[in-house]
Amino acid sequence: MHRIIRGNGATASFKEQLRNVLGFVPGKDVLYRTALTHRSVKDGADENNERLEYLGDAILSAIIADFLFKKYPYKEEGFLTEMRSKMVNRNQLNEIAIKMGLKKISNFNKFDGSLKMSQIFGNTLEAIVGAIYLDKGFDKSRKWVIERIIQPYLFLDDLENLEINHKNKLYGWANKNGKNLEFETLDERIEGGRRLFTVGAVVDGELLSQGKAYNKKDASQIAAQTALDKLGINKIDAGEETA
Repeated sequence: MHRIIRGNGATASFKEQLRNVLGFVPGKDVLYRTALTHRSVKDGADENNERLEYLGDAILSAIIADFLFKKYPYKEEGFLTEMRSKMVNRNQLNEIAIKMGLKKISNFNKFDGSLKMSQIFGNTLEAIVGAIYLDKGFDKSRKWVIERIIQPYLFLDDLENLEINHKNKLYGWANKNGKNLEFETLDERIEGGRRLFTVGAVVDGELLSQGKAYNKKDASQIAAQTALDKLGINKIDAGEETA
């Protein structure tokens, strides 16, 4: 990320970057600066994007729930809930955020190697949705989410067939191969005012992988996905699908 020089050119440069990534010129710069700022560089609740992430998560979920409700008028609640989960899951949002270019303009501790490989950019995307909501209102937020997230990145036909429960997939592998699989909480601490969990996937008493998240469910899913990647199971499945 290029350093933005303070002064009269700073706002113009920041707005230009946002316009290139988001497709519009922001009205309230401070909201987007906050949305792009990770707590690794700003501790204050009013300076980093965690509050906006909380708001954006709720707004994004509501927009997608509304979208799916209208898209599938005859589908039952279970299908709609599962589809929404697939569309807003952390891995999905993180990949979308990176493809959109949010990683390039995010403000985070670049000396922390773990952050570069983490899912903080999906959280940043949620914070951006929160910023757009506060800046432009719900209707424009909905339009932006549909045009800039759902239409270019979320292909519903593919998502209907997508398996996102990595834990179940890993349990299936363990049962098939006579392995004992357990998910253990390895660490629990307060970071930035929130409880951060580290969960490990333990196979036959040995730690295979681990995941971190702000709830145990997400942390165990991340640990399971990492384990599947290490075991090469996801690659095998991808090969079978394209064969």
